[in-house]
Amino acid sequence: MKKILIFSLLLASAYGVQAREKSRTPVYRDASRPVEERIDDLLSRMTPEEKVMQLTQYTLGRNDNANNMADPVNDIPAEIGSLIYFGTSPELRNRVQKKAVEQSRLGIPVLFGYDVIHGFRTTYPISLAQACSWNPELVKKAAEVAAGEARMAGVDWTFSPMIDVARDPRWGRVAEGYGEDPYTNAVFGAATVEGYQGDDLADNRRVAACLKHFVGYGASEAGRDYVYTEISRQTLWDTYMPPYEAGIKAGAATVMSCFNDISGTPGSANPYILTEVLKERWEHDGFVVSDWGAIEQLRSQGIAADKKEAAEKAFNAGLDMDMMNRCYDAHLAALVREGKVPQQRLDDAVRRVLRLKFRLGLFEKPYTPASTEAERFLLPASLEIAEQLAEESMVLLKNEQHALPLRAVRRIAVVGPMAKSRFNLLGSWSAQGDAEDVVSIFAGLENEYGDKAELFYAQGCEFDGEDRSGFAEAIAAVEKADVVVLCLGEKKTWSGENASRSTIALPAVQEQLAAELAKSGKPVVLVLSSGRPLELRRLEPLCGAIVQMWQPGLRGGNPLAGILSGRINPSGKLAMTFPYSTGQIPIYYNHRQSGRTHQGKYQDIPSTPLYDFAHGLSYTTFEYGDLQPSATTLRRGEKLTVTVSVTNTGEMDGAETVHWFIADPVCRISRPVRELKHFEKQLIRKGETHTFRFEIDPERDLSFTDGDGKRFLEAGDYFILVKDKKIKLTLTE
Repeated sequence: MKKILIFSLLLASAYGVQAREKSRTPVYRDASRPVEERIDDLLSRMTPEEKVMQLTQYTLGRNDNANNMADPVNDIPAEIGSLIYFGTSPELRNRVQKKAVEQSRLGIPVLFGYDVIHGFRTTYPISLAQACSWNPELVKKAAEVAAGEARMAGVDWTFSPMIDVARDPRWGRVAEGYGEDPYTNAVFGAATVEGYQGDDLADNRRVAACLKHFVGYGASEAGRDYVYTEISRQTLWDTYMPPYEAGIKAGAATVMSCFNDISGTPGSANPYILTEVLKERWEHDGFVVSDWGAIEQLRSQGIAADKKEAAEKAFNAGLDMDMMNRCYDAHLAALVREGKVPQQRLDDAVRRVLRLKFRLGLFEKPYTPASTEAERFLLPASLEIAEQLAEESMVLLKNEQHALPLRAVRRIAVVGPMAKSRFNLLGSWSAQGDAEDVVSIFAGLENEYGDKAELFYAQGCEFDGEDRSGFAEAIAAVEKADVVVLCLGEKKTWSGENASRSTIALPAVQEQLAAELAKSGKPVVLVLSSGRPLELRRLEPLCGAIVQMWQPGLRGGNPLAGILSGRINPSGKLAMTFPYSTGQIPIYYNHRQSGRTHQGKYQDIPSTPLYDFAHGLSYTTFEYGDLQPSATTLRRGEKLTVTVSVTNTGEMDGAETVHWFIADPVCRISRPVRELKHFEKQLIRKGETHTFRFEIDPERDLSFTDGDGKRFLEAGDYFILVKDKKIKLTLTE
């Protein structure tokens, strides 16, 4: 009995010690407590200087991006909020994280970000190409792989997706977005967010997403980077806002501000978009990070005299984290003391940053587990997705007299500067992609044809310049062949950030090479790799077939060869218009109605594009039936369904994407001639018929926005358009 009593007393004492220890554990350290309680507790313990450091981002590791030059930070403060991490392994990250967790007073972990745009080490096609697949589920899978590779390498946060609607292909950053259409950007942006983040940000295979660049960056005047934009309020809401609203609804953790101004106020100091819309109207509880140097650049934009004023205007507008400006850490604490920045605003910004860190599980798991590159990168399943996405992204632009596929040929001349290039297939913002892992066009053809066909290679010319000495070798290769596969396009660096071009035609030397080879009379198949639509009016007549392969990442060569051989039936369709001439720009499918449809045309060139939005050919044929509505009249609050049957009438299985457009011919404001509202892609076997459906919700699909983002729905007639099919619907009150 005595022993039992002693044991009981000891046990009670132990429990008491544990209880006291638990009571001394800060609330913010207790993973069992609600996140908001943990944030409240941590905020109450922080000094103003510690709060400011949470809103500051430096760099870590080697940065080779010429647009974002900065020396690695050797003496990183233990209290730093975030780092842009240019490494590929967890080792360096963990050393810095250890400093933050163990040497700072409160042990707040660092958030590590990086530009994971279209893959990490497993590089996928550029985003513009991905949109041409019209397969958001596949894009979501690619984002999942990218997230897993990045998180295992030490990255918690990606500055992606870019969902800037872009209608000027002279702007190099069209490569990073999903094309000219708001709905397309919304769908693929949301899919990418879901792929990155999943259902649980604390999952060690997920990263936080960042919607960029909020908002209107794609409207850069004349396609030049970082410059002024002219956007009316109605166009802002009708065209540029929808992808961001969709991304926020998809749960995007963060948003990046834009360089450009909106109606005279730069996006990085614009309270209307950053606070009134994003945080109040849309109730986004994440934080806003500046683009690289965007706060300091408020001085260049003429709204701030110095860094201190720039910090004040950006922060009060709603910009929470300072990316590589050194404005906040230098001036924000003083601005609070001087009363120029409210304490409440400071606490709100810090709360937003801490909220993400808690959601990512960084307080419980601050370090990235060690792993080998073989465990992290280039896994077979990841490469399989890369190859499939590249395949579905490629667009057959032209195919006259069945120039493709090349089934029976025995001798193929493979000519052009892109034929054996690997580095340039990676595309801009290729993260940690390595050219050594890329399958070139020529290698893909070797893999495809093996000993079935003889390949004759000649570079012909460089990508640009005046040297035509290689033409003779190219002509000699063509003379030995039955067909010419001419591989032209853009260097990797010709598109992307700060890569604006006055013309989207290829350099003259490439066009001249094509002209010389066409003189042979041999069939010419043009393969194009680029980060933007191209002007092809001089090249198009020289070629029997044209394949736009974009910048396909690591595994483009194999599916391209499969398309050329006929093993693969191309299914890609354009997400951005190819103009007939650079002089037509901007040209896009959903333009406003004209007052004089029979006039307003160019006198010297056609006024229509060379290849329209949603254009893309197949090796089979599809026959569309008539549109079949469940009703032709509906009232507010009702929905109806429209179906269309599509039959594969050719001799090959093929995937077809049906694009559903709506036209509103009479409205209180002028509406676009047609607007994409839904799309669906299905594989249809030869001889089979599939039914495609579009459920129309009037509030969602027939309404429009005014200059303050309010939606209106008007009674009247609307048209549903698919291909050359058209039906009228009437909405009554």
